[in-house]
Amino acid sequence: MFARPRAPIPSGAFARHTPPPMIRITDLRLPLDHPPAALDAAIAARLGIDAGMLRDRVIARRGYDARKRSAILLTYSVDVATDDDAALLARLRGVANVSATPDTTYRFVLPRVAPGETRLPPDTSRPVIVGAGPCGFLAALVLAQMGLAPIVLERGKAVRERTQDTWGFWRNAQLQPESNVQFGEGGAGTFSDGKLWTQIRDPKHYGGKVLAEFVAAGAPEEILYVSKPHIGTFRLVKMVERMRASIEALGGEFRFESRVVDFLTEPLAAPMAGGAARRIRGVALEGGEVIRSDHVVLAIGHSARDTFALLDSCGVRLEAKPFSIGLRIEHPQSLIDRVRFGAHAGHPLLGAADYKLVHHCANGRSVYSFCMCPGGQVVAAASEAGGVVINGMSQYSRAERNANAALVVGVTPEDFPGGPLAGIDFQRYWEQRAFALGGGNYAAPVQRVGDFLAGRASTGLGAVIPSYQPAVRPSDLSECLPAYAVAALREALPAFERTIPDFSMPDAVLTGVETRTSSPVRIPRDAQFQSVSTAGLYPAGEGAGQAGGIMSAAIDGIRVAEAVASSIAGNASAPAQSAS
Repeated sequence: MFARPRAPIPSGAFARHTPPPMIRITDLRLPLDHPPAALDAAIAARLGIDAGMLRDRVIARRGYDARKRSAILLTYSVDVATDDDAALLARLRGVANVSATPDTTYRFVLPRVAPGETRLPPDTSRPVIVGAGPCGFLAALVLAQMGLAPIVLERGKAVRERTQDTWGFWRNAQLQPESNVQFGEGGAGTFSDGKLWTQIRDPKHYGGKVLAEFVAAGAPEEILYVSKPHIGTFRLVKMVERMRASIEALGGEFRFESRVVDFLTEPLAAPMAGGAARRIRGVALEGGEVIRSDHVVLAIGHSARDTFALLDSCGVRLEAKPFSIGLRIEHPQSLIDRVRFGAHAGHPLLGAADYKLVHHCANGRSVYSFCMCPGGQVVAAASEAGGVVINGMSQYSRAERNANAALVVGVTPEDFPGGPLAGIDFQRYWEQRAFALGGGNYAAPVQRVGDFLAGRASTGLGAVIPSYQPAVRPSDLSECLPAYAVAALREALPAFERTIPDFSMPDAVLTGVETRTSSPVRIPRDAQFQSVSTAGLYPAGEGAGQAGGIMSAAIDGIRVAEAVASSIAGNASAPAQSAS
């Protein structure tokens, strides 16, 4: 029905146009069920030309506007080639929503190499990446593509073994502390909805690089142009394996079950401009092996609590940062679809409906929806014994019975005074409370919304069946959250009815507790992306407090890889700046 992205118009009347389309048209709006020819007609009308002048078109973006449920519109941005692009652009200069197609080509800071080639200078140590989540993977891929042969150290297992351990935890309550939702190849994002959108500014088109690499690894091509792309857990597993193979083919190396237990540093002869007084010289692994490196990327994720403590003991500057805590709410997906899409619920181009909510409370707190998973499930995400942590996950189809989302309340270091690691203690306290409330066997405490609002414990469940495994226990969730968060949630739930009628339906289910919304720690870095206290150490991604979510973490991995490559290229012949 619709032209695929990066492909010519599927009609014999159109020849393949070279060079690629030059004109970008934005904000084209058409009815949800428009015929294929309507898009071409809308393009021609916007440009003021006959449709016969069109030679090629590429859908750059497709979204929808569902503000009027009875008249949902598809919204397009399209790149177009005509008989005379230059003349058309000159004639339409200054016309709204028509411009030259932007150049979104990703440009390496060092030329890309072919498989088998290397650019690592003699006597230069290989860069080391600690962590194989989205940030570590993209950092490793870009470094490998530039011929710098990175070594990736992952404390957990390869993704398929990790998946088996994670499903084992969900089914049998047998937690593997080094192989779970948080730790292992692919990072925490592997067991998620696989959302691939971000609100960060991306002037260098890193996002396009990330999506192109995901498609090359097997992601559906639609992620290049749909407005809210996602992949889902099962597809992410296969993609991770293919990306690893690409990195290894370019000289990169992966080492699993390789937990870093020390960061080797030595003093600088003089502090650097940013204040760093020491520089990295390598890492030590749990088994006793030492890997020497002058460039270590920290892509450790937001749950590497022991590594944060290790960094603190090694003198790396850390800061406590704000994050959020709260609960997951589950509704029938059919309710969300009906509220958002009306009679168009179930339309294949709309898929399962999502939502985004925020409420500013009388007590000064804000409650907002986070990581909404249409047609998904609530999952056990603990990484430490004796704690219950939850998260949300969807498959690509988003076809499960329930919709779920975190409803979370912001907390700041003022709520957990005590130093850079105090946020970890704060998280752990509420996770342990949830563990006890659930019965001490990794069952999650749950509560009907009606009971939560009335301030009474749930003794049973209603029409909405919780999706969390291995088990749930009806409880009083006010016992596993701070009082100010409970008050804020009780105020916000009815307020969200203004956007989604029946949002606070009595039988909707709340599950506790969500604490890992983002890292409780920030590792500050300088303009060269290095730690302000330790030269050659590159804090990156979500764990360093520098990103949040798959896309922003992956983009940060690329930026850090560029900084590492620039450092290696610029300092290949320079003497080490360290004291003897």
